[in-house]
Amino acid sequence: MNTTGAGSSHSNSTEHAERFTLLRPLLFTIAYEILGTATESDDVLQESYLRWAEVDLDTVRDTKAFLAQLVTRQSLNALRAQSRRREEYVGPWLPEPLLLTEGTAGDPSMDVVLAESVSMAMLVVLETLTPDERAVFVLREVFGFSHDEIASAIDKSASAVRQMAHRAREHVQSRRKRFEPVDLEESNRVTEEFLTAAATGDIDGLLALLAPDAVYTADSGGKATAARRPVVGAQKVAAMLVGLFRAGERIPGLTFERITCNGEPAVMIRSEAGMEGVFTVEVIDGKITHFYAMRNPDKLTGIDIPRVISR
Repeated sequence: MNTTGAGSSHSNSTEHAERFTLLRPLLFTIAYEILGTATESDDVLQESYLRWAEVDLDTVRDTKAFLAQLVTRQSLNALRAQSRRREEYVGPWLPEPLLLTEGTAGDPSMDVVLAESVSMAMLVVLETLTPDERAVFVLREVFGFSHDEIASAIDKSASAVRQMAHRAREHVQSRRKRFEPVDLEESNRVTEEFLTAAATGDIDGLLALLAPDAVYTADSGGKATAARRPVVGAQKVAAMLVGLFRAGERIPGLTFERITCNGEPAVMIRSEAGMEGVFTVEVIDGKITHFYAMRNPDKLTGIDIPRVISR
């Protein structure tokens, strides 16, 4: 009998692992869109798996809904703890850039809803929602869960979830710019031209690439040199970028590598000392509208890990 018990337990743990692994890209995406950080999302998934491993599978009717609810609860706990820490955060707070494996948001032919949901612009807007509103918006608008399923995940009534979903949708729509699928080829070309113009100090060349109301936002958490407030307007952004590139000439072994983060062009900057930062570039109608500069070393620790996302 002991042998049978051990075998049954092993097959159960294998099935737990298989079900979780199959849904891992979706679960990671839910956590990342609620939290805005890949490293904390990894922690949430690890914690969720430990809880999932204790669940009697015979009691689970819908694995996807069950695991999504479990990950949402853990993400909300982490987000509330994060919110308290953010009150003391120095300067702007930006989401962690996400290096994507080909075939996910790095591929222009991919799912448009998913691409928008992990774009830097959308994640920044999601930061302005309450934790519950953010979870409701993500689960409803991106993943298509029912109001009842979401109610169970956040421990609210279905009618409260409906109101929250409506409020969150209106809030997001009033703040986000028009979204069209990213033309990665054009965006990469614009990013290449930007790098050339900034490196050669060509202010006119930069101004031709920047939208008039272009914004540069840097997140350093006070742990690296960076602008403490967003820089707004093409002229100011161009002057600051040229200054940054000139200062960079004095840093030993500085290199620039073009990558794709959050489905948009990005530039990874390294020096002999290590990782210096990642700049994600938002291009709309052939013009650069926003630079999101991640300089906080704590938020760059996992940038080299390609991620798979899905919905």
